[in-house]
Amino acid sequence: MRVRVRGSAPGWSRFVPSQRAALAALLTAAVLLTGMGDAPLASAHPRAEFPYQDLGSRGSDVLGIQHLLRDHGYATVISGVFDTDTRAHVQAFQRATGLADDGVVGPETWRGLVRVLESGDRGRAVRAAQRLLRDKLKPALAVTGRFDSTTRQAVRSFQKQLALRVTGRIDRATWRNLVWHFESPDFAPASLCDYSPGYGTEANWGTAAAVAQTEEAARQFFGAAGSGVAVGNIGLRFGGDIEGHITHEWGLDVDLRPIREDQAQCSVGTDWRLTSYDQAATRELVEAIRAAAPGHVKLIWFNDPVLLEVGLTEYREGHDNHLHVRYSEAWHPHSEYRC
Repeated sequence: MRVRVRGSAPGWSRFVPSQRAALAALLTAAVLLTGMGDAPLASAHPRAEFPYQDLGSRGSDVLGIQHLLRDHGYATVISGVFDTDTRAHVQAFQRATGLADDGVVGPETWRGLVRVLESGDRGRAVRAAQRLLRDKLKPALAVTGRFDSTTRQAVRSFQKQLALRVTGRIDRATWRNLVWHFESPDFAPASLCDYSPGYGTEANWGTAAAVAQTEEAARQFFGAAGSGVAVGNIGLRFGGDIEGHITHEWGLDVDLRPIREDQAQCSVGTDWRLTSYDQAATRELVEAIRAAAPGHVKLIWFNDPVLLEVGLTEYREGHDNHLHVRYSEAWHPHSEYRC
């Protein structure tokens, strides 16, 4: 944020340029300290931006969109899946607010959907914020639609962690960082387990969509095969480099172990060339991954020649003992992550 003072302001012309600059800086600091505006004092995560969500996306960000649409009067089903019903309501909202009605929720549509929230507020927008806080940070926060003291404390904690102004109100800077924030999978169900080499649980963070799509694929696979899907590295909490990985910087790359004949992949790995490897079950897993995220699986690296031949996976050196799933968004700063 930068305060601009017009040169015609009374008495302003009697200051030399260096004095004017110093006064402008002091005024800017005063505005921020008194809580005016939505700009953060600082942001440790300059890549924070509203993520693109569209048909086929899943997860807490989609739940947030659906609650916000209901807040604007659209009878959207709260499912966590960006289906044709959600797209139709997004398009209606976009037309009503003068946006291009492409059915994709990008930064401009997000900014139109969210509204500033504070203590005492009620409604679907509060539910959206509570759900995002609960899913991404795992506080003991009930989704009630009432902005109570517990919600305010959760917001303050989030703002402190993200180096935002700690106000307890959800301004647009807080919304942007909250929606952008990565989350970690739920390893409580038997359908999903964590083998995480290297950084361990520190590298279990991914975008809301990538995590939800992986969880859904695991649910589908577990329902058919009865064994869990073993998850390795995804990304760090705020993205960035993971030692030993060229990728995994954007929360959209997920490493998974192939399935073993004895279904013990949660405890020990295998390789497509070993007798312990279950090719048929691994193929079922790959198909479940694609079915859980239609239009949002950019690629799957895994070197089983049979899966390569039928086009289910792609070859990549070093991917004999794990699947590397790359999810995509409707638009992304890097083209390799765009759908």
